[in-house]
Amino acid sequence: MVDHQLQRVRRELLYRETKTEASDDSLPLPDIVTTALTLRQAEQEAARSAAGDAWRQFYDEDGQQIALVFTGRYGTPIDPRMFNRAFTARCDAAGVRRMTVHDARRTCATLLVDLDVHPRVIMRVLRHADQGVTMKIYAKASSDKTRDALRRLGESLV
Repeated sequence: MVDHQLQRVRRELLYRETKTEASDDSLPLPDIVTTALTLRQAEQEAARSAAGDAWRQFYDEDGQQIALVFTGRYGTPIDPRMFNRAFTARCDAAGVRRMTVHDARRTCATLLVDLDVHPRVIMRVLRHADQGVTMKIYAKASSDKTRDALRRLGESLV
């Protein structure tokens, strides 16, 4: 269940509730994501073992232990800027065009549009409260899909 986020506010990392109720939900994950998260968990367990007593557990403002997916070498939260740098490094290592995490969200929306996924479903996947934000800002129709739509329109007019 996603209902909190780690944010940088000024010079401090804050563990906060998500912006809207629409953001709070569980999301079925594709197998490739489940596999990646399982690998990440194994990496994290190895880091925890290697760190020993230096490993630091993260707690929320109420003192509840929080399990973070992405942590530093000693269990500390990763600063969002460092996460973005690591994401860029992964793009470079994979030999793909550099992009930001937000670019990846836009790509996800566009791929879902190309797969003819209903806009309300895309909105839920991206955790937007407003379908207009999803479709106007995030989702773009690819040139191939646009050409195909116009071809089909032309055929229907014959």
